[in-house]
Amino acid sequence: MREPDRIIRLKTVLARTGLSRSTLYRKIAEGTFPAQLRISTNGSGWHESDVDRWIADPVKWRPGSEGGERR
Repeated sequence: MREPDRIIRLKTVLARTGLSRSTLYRKIAEGTFPAQLRISTNGSGWHESDVDRWIADPVKWRPGSEGGERR
């Protein structure tokens, strides 16, 4: 049985990727990083597996492709 995918918050994403906050949001706008999920009125996060796939190969990551962002 597969473990459920965790939702990670901004601080964790920044620490794991080494990106600055402004670079992260620029990459999201460009479509070269997974978009965040709305988890509450004022909160958002990312699927850990999407961030892991981006870390494994940031150049080839594209939304909607295999290993890309989920919908």
